[in-house]
Amino acid sequence: MLLAIDVGNTQTVMGLFDGHGSSNDLAGGYQPGGDMPGLVHHWRVATVVDRTADEHALLITQLLALEGLQAADCVGGIAVASSVPRVTGSLREMSRRRFHVPTVIVEPGVRTGVSILYDNPKEVGADRIANAVGAFDLYGGPCIVVDLGTATTLDAISPSGAYLGGAIVPGIEISLDALFEHAAALRRIELVAPRSVIGKSTVESMQSGAVFGFTAQIDGLCERFEKVLGKSVIVSTGGLAELVTPLSERIQHREPWLTLHGLRLIYHRNVGSGPPEAWPA
Repeated sequence: MLLAIDVGNTQTVMGLFDGHGSSNDLAGGYQPGGDMPGLVHHWRVATVVDRTADEHALLITQLLALEGLQAADCVGGIAVASSVPRVTGSLREMSRRRFHVPTVIVEPGVRTGVSILYDNPKEVGADRIANAVGAFDLYGGPCIVVDLGTATTLDAISPSGAYLGGAIVPGIEISLDALFEHAAALRRIELVAPRSVIGKSTVESMQSGAVFGFTAQIDGLCERFEKVLGKSVIVSTGGLAELVTPLSERIQHREPWLTLHGLRLIYHRNVGSGPPEAWPA
């Protein structure tokens, strides 16, 4: 099985795919927004920058054990997209020392199948590349991916599948944290949609500004993107996509495992049937 790991600044999402990432996994058809074929287990944990390679191995082993699986028996490959360099290094070491399986870490030199038309392609985050790969595979282009995590990112994919660039704005949660830190009269709130866009209390007013305000920001950016791209498929992913997507007027599909699907495809494009010494690591 393939273990796909998406390391974000706040949370890490892991998924276990039945098989090693073959593009044939979707050959039987796929319903947009449905369960991802081949994804048999998934987990979401806090990203801990100081976690060592051994601690990562222990965590993964324990998560698999909760599902009745032995890591040594079921993990046949690992694919990683990481936004946190120290965690990238720990996972690289973990794979080398503890799992001894083919490992693909999305970084310069890895075959993604996507042309990256950024001024400096090395600046593009690995998760954004994986999202572009996954979205184009599922929906074609032009396509816009909205990833709602620590930061909110929007990425544009051309009709031919090239990564064109995008936009990055502060995420909803860190914006609320900044508001709490700098406004003495305001307190932390639960991030849910209020009864009305016109809040009847300070808490509801903050919720309206956060939820409806950021949704409007996303819709506005998508509209501007489409003026350049033309009519596009707009897909959301990330931890806050479940909250924002139903309120958006532009987002058409929510794909919670989009990054993991992109990692699956990238893994397949890099790991073939060659000898172990040819495997990326």
